[in-house]
Amino acid sequence: MSDLIDDPAPGENAPEFSVSELSGAVKRVVEGEFGFVRVRGEVGRVSRPRSGHIYLDLKDDRAVLAGVIWKGVSQRLAVQPEEGMEVVATGRLTTFPGQSRYQIVIDDVKPAGVGALMALLEKRKKALAAEGLFDEARKKRRPYLPEIIGVVTSPSGAVIRDILHRLRDRFPRKVLIWPVAVQGDRCAPEVARAIEGFNRLTPGGALPRPDLLIVARGGGSVEDLWGFNEEIVVRAVAASQIPLISAVGHETDTNLIDFAADVRAPTPTAAAELAVPVRLDLLAWFDNQEARLTHALTKGISDRGQRLRDLARALPRVETLLDGPRQRLDGWAERLPNALTRSVQLRRVQLFECSGALRPGLLRRAWESDRRRLETAVGRLSTGAIERDIERKSRDLSTLSRRLSDAGTRQVQRWRERIDGLERLRETVGYEATLRRGYAVVRGDGGVVTTKAAAEQAGALEIEFADGRLPVVSGGGGAVKRGKPKPDAPDQGSLF
Repeated sequence: MSDLIDDPAPGENAPEFSVSELSGAVKRVVEGEFGFVRVRGEVGRVSRPRSGHIYLDLKDDRAVLAGVIWKGVSQRLAVQPEEGMEVVATGRLTTFPGQSRYQIVIDDVKPAGVGALMALLEKRKKALAAEGLFDEARKKRRPYLPEIIGVVTSPSGAVIRDILHRLRDRFPRKVLIWPVAVQGDRCAPEVARAIEGFNRLTPGGALPRPDLLIVARGGGSVEDLWGFNEEIVVRAVAASQIPLISAVGHETDTNLIDFAADVRAPTPTAAAELAVPVRLDLLAWFDNQEARLTHALTKGISDRGQRLRDLARALPRVETLLDGPRQRLDGWAERLPNALTRSVQLRRVQLFECSGALRPGLLRRAWESDRRRLETAVGRLSTGAIERDIERKSRDLSTLSRRLSDAGTRQVQRWRERIDGLERLRETVGYEATLRRGYAVVRGDGGVVTTKAAAEQAGALEIEFADGRLPVVSGGGGAVKRGKPKPDAPDQGSLF
């Protein structure tokens, strides 16, 4: 009987699950243990299907975590995730039974360390703004149609291709490319050197200086774009003499180079659009202006012609203008003969009146009257009257001369008396008069001796009296010897 019943194989009494049941059980366990989590990692693959959802991978150096952001959540995100960006994702951990994998349903995404970076960025922005590097007054106006455009960017990226393509489509210009690193430690110094190098070029030289600069880079994380927030780049942009357009990152990216640049473009393509106008639009504008000018000239001539015709209609006819002057001329022609005859008659009467006063008898009487007046005047000017006048003036001159001589004599006498008085006063106050009253002046060693001690110390003494000087030689111990008298010499000294 035991041979007819097989023994159950190991595990055959374990409960059976369907695939869906097992997947649901795993889902409940995962969601129960990790309901709400925050995960930090680098964004890997990013997919944006037409549904509006975002599918991405979060990875580190050892593992990969799938993630999904539903359409409603993606529209509210302040920062859209991009490949290579390091982020902190917040959401619910769950499983996707359709592919037997676990994933995170993300509710929010923020760049990792963005708080510290943004705080540093804001501090640096305020410091540079305080120096005036961001002032609108120092920004330069870009040329409308530059001949040469300098581009500072990576030569191998899609940015330079977009710029060249856009320039070629709008208005082909000469482009000088300065290759630089647009990410990493070498980014900031190379960009600064490129801007300074373009400014050092000579206008019109073998390598001409550009009329406009474009600093361009594609989008990226705050860390990727950090080179364009460095102080060395901002100062190089502010010091540039060439107008500069900043086209770093996407439209939502804001870097310090954007504040220092003369113009900020949202994208590199937009920078090329700002650099040059559209050639076809410019030609169309010129054609339009030419047409407007032609129309304006034609209309102006037409309006002036119409105005001239209107004014001509308001003017009287030529025949009417000449009727009045012609009539006045006829009247004057009729009056002219009578006026000439009357004028001749008046002139004849005046001539007769003047000729009547010019008869010989009248002229003779006038001449006799003038001759008598002349003789009377000559009689008044006889020699005796002149001589009497000269004699009278001579007497007056003699009187004045005597008065002047007497006054001069008196003045000289007064001056002489005053001088004698001053001389007597001088003699009174001089020391010679004092000497005559019995005083003497003692001198020793070239100076006046005024004390006994000075006399004892002197090697030789000299005494001046009223009638002369007496040398005295000191013999030591107070003994005095008489020397040879010296002649008088006027001097001043002490009296005793």
